[in-house]
Amino acid sequence: MRYKYIFFDLDGTLTDSKEGIIKSAQYALSCFGIEENDESRLMRFLGPPLLVSFSTFYGFDAEKSREAVTKYRERFSTVGIFENGAFDGIYDLLQALIDSGHILVVATSKPKVYADRILAKYRLRPYFKLVSGAELDGTRDNKDEVIEYAIEKLGCERKDVLMVGDRMHDILGAKKCGVASCAVRYGYAAESELEECEPDYIADDIDALYKILI
Repeated sequence: MRYKYIFFDLDGTLTDSKEGIIKSAQYALSCFGIEENDESRLMRFLGPPLLVSFSTFYGFDAEKSREAVTKYRERFSTVGIFENGAFDGIYDLLQALIDSGHILVVATSKPKVYADRILAKYRLRPYFKLVSGAELDGTRDNKDEVIEYAIEKLGCERKDVLMVGDRMHDILGAKKCGVASCAVRYGYAAESELEECEPDYIADDIDALYKILI
């Protein structure tokens, strides 16, 4: 077994959360008089920490970005969180990994309180030994911090860890932490995004991911 510990991103890797995130981002932007209907622009919210998205993509200063995150969470915490669902084939993949002796972890920049609710709702939580996520106050919202936290909690060797995710943040976070990475194309990455960050592996779909991991 080359990688004993498999760290999974949540959004775009385990679950298809696009609808809830996009609609919650639209809601937050509308509170500031911005009516955004361009899905390609809204897709940029899928992956980075929210503070980064509002400041980078819409020029919000630090205070306004924090206000926007609060507005986003007004909708997401009650409605958007469950505009979601596990990708086809994920349950079988996770069970096969466990049966073959792997230890599974969720490593997400989403606040852990939301990740826990999503994993419970879609019956995913039993597959994972640990859920590593951000805190609502912004603590540990960068992917490398999430990965480092999980490594520390598990006490595992970096050579035994593989990070699986759909965006550049997952791959770059893994590189910063000195662990291997596998990018999945079925998520929300922009064209050529994954190739440019040079993951160790790329899986086009769940079947290809299965062959890489098992």
